[in-house]
Amino acid sequence: MNVEQAHYDFIQQHLKRRTGERKGRLARGHREAESLFCQQVWWPLQGNFEQLHPEYEVLDWRGKSYFCDFVWITPLVKLVIEIKGFGPHVREMDRQSYCYELNRETFLTAMGFHVIAFAYDDIAHRPDLCITLLRMIMSRFQASADSTLPHSLIEQEIIRLACRLARTLRPVDVESHLHVNHRTAVRSLQALCAKGVLAPITGAQGKHVVRYELKFSGFRQLMF
Repeated sequence: MNVEQAHYDFIQQHLKRRTGERKGRLARGHREAESLFCQQVWWPLQGNFEQLHPEYEVLDWRGKSYFCDFVWITPLVKLVIEIKGFGPHVREMDRQSYCYELNRETFLTAMGFHVIAFAYDDIAHRPDLCITLLRMIMSRFQASADSTLPHSLIEQEIIRLACRLARTLRPVDVESHLHVNHRTAVRSLQALCAKGVLAPITGAQGKHVVRYELKFSGFRQLMF
């Protein structure tokens, strides 16, 4: 099945299950930006639209309905994904709207949602960047569901750990963070060195690698 047909079927399935304003909002609100996200970002990353809910209704702190562009719902996470155009979200926004948007995102976080946003320009012109960022975010929750992580997810978690620690990495850091054995940690660190993301650092006598340093040039190349 091609992406256009899969996307059409995805929206039709949700329309059939909805009534009233929830159905009307999906019919009106799922437009170019949301369609581009589905076809250029989500589908290449996931290959399906399972667990993704378009125009998902949430009641705000005033008891009024707010419709998120998308929510990805799994047993581990409720991830809100917003698509923001420069015009309506920056250039045309007044102070009251700006306050409301910040309060809404804080409220969603308080209600147990994780909230992320992508710029329309990136969705339209730099979808590979969006795919990479979204993959890193989703892997946090996919990885925690299984202690036997696929190798690619281990590498993503190591990159995230290096950014968080803001120092050189030791194999024991990876072992402790991911609950993997020493051999798996070293093999993953070496794989990232081969990809130019990490640089090995030897000990005082220069014989053995004891630490690994994040190479931001390699990291940027991997990201972009």
